[in-house]
Amino acid sequence: MTGNLPPGGSDTNTNASSNPNSPFYIHPIDYPRQVHVNENLGDNNYVDWSREMKIFLLTKNKVGFIDGTLAKLTEDTDEYRAWQRSDAPIKGWLTEKDIRNSVKYTTTTKEIWGDLEERFGKESAPRAYELKRALTTLIQDTDSVSTYFTKMRGIWDEILSASPTPSCTFGKYTYDIGKKLTKSKDKEQVYEFLMGLEDAFGTIKTQILSTKPMSSLGDVYHMVSEYKQQRRISAARKFNVDTTTYQIRAQSIVNKNQFEKNSTSEEGMKCNHYGKNGHTINGCFEKIGYPDW
Repeated sequence: MTGNLPPGGSDTNTNASSNPNSPFYIHPIDYPRQVHVNENLGDNNYVDWSREMKIFLLTKNKVGFIDGTLAKLTEDTDEYRAWQRSDAPIKGWLTEKDIRNSVKYTTTTKEIWGDLEERFGKESAPRAYELKRALTTLIQDTDSVSTYFTKMRGIWDEILSASPTPSCTFGKYTYDIGKKLTKSKDKEQVYEFLMGLEDAFGTIKTQILSTKPMSSLGDVYHMVSEYKQQRRISAARKFNVDTTTYQIRAQSIVNKNQFEKNSTSEEGMKCNHYGKNGHTINGCFEKIGYPDW
């Protein structure tokens, strides 16, 4: 037995394949030609494709086969056949019809994954330009704040995946150089997010940009969302007030017109209470009270 036996495995070939907690377990419905991602792998979608594939393999407890943590076992180990049977369907999941012939001589899924990453995962100048251009031209337009932010987040994530922050290794320690750039990058993303918002957010933009120190991207998003909600509530309240005022004025005009009409038609009448012509005692304001108008 080698040191490559994964957690959840067993000491026998049969038990490893039948144990649902083992990476060597293959469900009866799993077969090599299944499609598990939304798009076929192409020149411009490796980041999205690889992310979806990793999520799928994680649910199947099979990520170790592509990242090397479940390295190929030797033939003299008890679980060699179990490892082979588990590795085989993953090859089919990774290789679609258009690229199957180009990787048919690879021996493990880790080799296939590395080949696909080498071929499709490297950032090209046209793709980098396309992403940067999409980021600088993205505006909210008729989208909600949430939809606009989601679109921008997608571009940021793809740029980050295509150009990960650098790191260096010294002995057994690995240092993430990109950590020093995080604060500056977050500020840049705040600027990009604010630039694409519609003009109606001018007030909250000014407040955010004048805050020292500048708020994080997450806080800025919540501030903009709350501002939008407050404006919606204020607009609804103003609409209700204006509608009520309009209805009152309209009713007053109707009442006034009706009074003038009645007065004209009753010119020959005389009020016994007020002593004037044009109305009777039943319509006399001195008797029944004056209206608001």
